[in-house]
Amino acid sequence: MEKGLITDIAYLKFAQLSGGSNKPQVNPGRLHAMTKSRYSNMSALPVGLPDRAIDRSQIDSARAHRAAVNRANAQHSTGPRTEAGKQRSSLNAIRHGLTGQTVVLPSEDPAAYESHRRQFFAEYQPATPTESQLVQELIDTSWRLNRIPLLEADLLARAANPPSEQARIDFDIVDAHRLIAGINLQGTRLSRQFQKALDKLRQIQAERQDRERRDLKDAAALLELYKHKQQTWEPADHGFVFTKQQVERASERMRRQNEARHVEYVRFHLPPQMQPGYDKRTY
Repeated sequence: MEKGLITDIAYLKFAQLSGGSNKPQVNPGRLHAMTKSRYSNMSALPVGLPDRAIDRSQIDSARAHRAAVNRANAQHSTGPRTEAGKQRSSLNAIRHGLTGQTVVLPSEDPAAYESHRRQFFAEYQPATPTESQLVQELIDTSWRLNRIPLLEADLLARAANPPSEQARIDFDIVDAHRLIAGINLQGTRLSRQFQKALDKLRQIQAERQDRERRDLKDAAALLELYKHKQQTWEPADHGFVFTKQQVERASERMRRQNEARHVEYVRFHLPPQMQPGYDKRTY
């Protein structure tokens, strides 16, 4: 840019930023004509730029050569060759069994898993296929969760007690904590999965049990009605899935509960003078 043009632009800037009545008046048309005339003799490109321009064909050739070199080098990469190197490399894909399809690992006791399974079924007593599926999910998820402390202890023991100096180099405490961090992430996922399945199971069982109580109460009422009429009655005749013995036990329980509530009211809620055997001399 020529010196005169720089002076003109500086003058304009000063005029725009200044205030007051002495503000210079500038004709935009005059400035445009002046700028055009001063640039008319200037080259469109800086001097020497065509000499420094890079040929695109040279760039493409260099990239192709670099790719060929990388492919050639990859042919010579066969991974770790020593036993120590292979052992260290295998740690990158350690199989902890927290995400696979197999629940019981070959190193675990199937009898212990079966005992674990029976305990869960005894606790939740699923009555439908859906409940059984959710209980099985709790069994498998908790089995994997119980494995995590053992995995962590094993990793720390391997890092703290290496069998050789090379093993110490191949797997140290930093490697152990790196793997433990990944295992803890899986543990967090499994904990959420366990709690979600447990909440769903409790909801389904609560709804089923509430429905069964209502149906059993209705069945007991019908049983007493037919007894009063001295007629035979079967639960299946009215669409109930209970056996007659279940309905009879429910009816007996309801009668005793009704008697208990009556006695409770008389003993604990009636005024003393209204209770049987009231003697005002004792009060």
